[in-house]
Amino acid sequence: MAPTVVRDGSFRLFFFSREELRIHVHVAHPDGEAKFWLTPSVSVATSTGLSSRQLNEAQAIVEVHLKEVQDAWNHHFGS
Repeated sequence: MAPTVVRDGSFRLFFFSREELRIHVHVAHPDGEAKFWLTPSVSVATSTGLSSRQLNEAQAIVEVHLKEVQDAWNHHFGS
């Protein structure tokens, strides 16, 4: 299960229900995807297929929606 948290332009932010415990979010785009750690600050964990510009845009979107993503994570995982 991969609940979608946010759709923003061409980007979809989501997380997998059965993955690692450290809070993070995946970002899908038609050209590729990335995974971002959310703590202690938003940072790229992995990326494939995205240009530097797209990766920067994805990170900016994660930062804009950080509270929403954290709230969705806590609601979904009960933390």
